[in-house]
Amino acid sequence: MEPFTHRHCSFTTLLVACLFFSPIMVTSLGINYGQIANNLPSPENVIPLVKSIGASRVKLYDADPKVLKAFANTNIEFIVSLGNEYLSTMKDPSKAQAWVKKNVQAYLPSTKIICIAVGNEVLTFNDTSLTSNLLPAMQSVHTALVNLKLDKQVTVTTAHSLAVLESSYPPSAGAFRKDLVDCVTQIVDFHCKTGSPFLINAYPYFAYKGNPKQVSLDFVLFQPNSGIVDPKSNLHYDNMLFAQIDAVHSALASIGYKNVCVQISETGWPSKGDADEAGATPENARKYNCNLIKLIGQKKGTPMRPNSDLNIYVFALFNENLKPGPSSERNYGLFNPDRSQAYPLGVPAVDAFSKNSSSSGGGSGAGTGATSSASLPPASSSSGYLAITSDSGTILSSCKSLSLYLLGFISLALQF
Repeated sequence: MEPFTHRHCSFTTLLVACLFFSPIMVTSLGINYGQIANNLPSPENVIPLVKSIGASRVKLYDADPKVLKAFANTNIEFIVSLGNEYLSTMKDPSKAQAWVKKNVQAYLPSTKIICIAVGNEVLTFNDTSLTSNLLPAMQSVHTALVNLKLDKQVTVTTAHSLAVLESSYPPSAGAFRKDLVDCVTQIVDFHCKTGSPFLINAYPYFAYKGNPKQVSLDFVLFQPNSGIVDPKSNLHYDNMLFAQIDAVHSALASIGYKNVCVQISETGWPSKGDADEAGATPENARKYNCNLIKLIGQKKGTPMRPNSDLNIYVFALFNENLKPGPSSERNYGLFNPDRSQAYPLGVPAVDAFSKNSSSSGGGSGAGTGATSSASLPPASSSSGYLAITSDSGTILSSCKSLSLYLLGFISLALQF
């Protein structure tokens, strides 16, 4: 495996296509499939889980051949990834083409790979080398797709932390950090030219964790609340995630791009945490993810983009026992490694699967096809699987940017 640098609840059928710039509302539920663990079930045993939650898309943090082979002919769409440590190498067109041939072309069309994510949250590492290599690497990978006549079915993108924003409140005043505007503009121009989505990792949990006495829990968990009104746009918001998404829409519009397809590549809530990790409970995780899935099923757009696609990848499929950092890092999963629910999801298909799996002894642990520790990122990896939480000190550019990021949403949540 190539290391990657770094959930009511009843719904029926989720439409599964994403049509960029389409006036027709199309929703798609995705799931992040991380594997920083030594006790996960085999990919073949993961397929029924993915289908049970109604997910039609999976995002990998690598291009694991075992997963890509197992999911062949399932009609599930994949984002595969290139870690930050590969950016300098991918600038070389010949190496980029070799990677695409081996990790993408070899599995098409049986496995529906639709996108390659090059790097993760690169711009908020404050690493000039990584930043300077990002767009050239994306361009080389896209050129490889063009050369192999795959560019019409596979796009190229990269995922960003919300810390790329300098201002996020009110949502209509969203703007990118001044030091990142030029770089972001070039990347968004690439998206427009190639028809690829702009990916954002968004976690309302961070705002609540940062100030639980002031941030409304109902507002971050999609629970009934009076909400707030953006004083500039007069739009009403009853949950923080939609406010975050629209802040990104505003930031993109501020640099001249109003019609870019924005997708949420990561969002979720931990079911367990340390003593200082407020709100990390099974009940809060259940509310967040189940209410989110319900919203997706209702085909609801954001207040600013009510008719735009709402494409969201929940983090994550499994609790991952080898992830470093605070306890929350290892407890974002909808499922435990034995394929039991981490908490009740209230989705009939999931409940049925769990019952059948339990009665047949189908839990698949370390002795039944688990990922071996040898396939995990080396401890010396330049930036292994990115921590979700800001506690690591690497996901956000600085304490200052974290403070600015949280203050905007704390202010937003206080206006009840």
